[in-house]
Amino acid sequence: MNAEAIKKFLAKQPFEPIEVQLSSGQTYVIKHPECAMVLKNTLVIGNVEEDYVVWASLIHVASLRRKGEMLAA
Repeated sequence: MNAEAIKKFLAKQPFEPIEVQLSSGQTYVIKHPECAMVLKNTLVIGNVEEDYVVWASLIHVASLRRKGEMLAA
């Protein structure tokens, strides 16, 4: 997944939570666009409710889903 594609999903209005699946099978939810930061080669996901931060290499982002839909692979 490339950085520009992820930025486009985060910029869509109105925003809906996005589920990110990594190549390892782990999934994380971006509940608000301010809870994610897209760098050149890295996606940083923060969850303030559960108090964690995940740093994932963009090459390991396998898919994005919104409400059960496949957005990109």
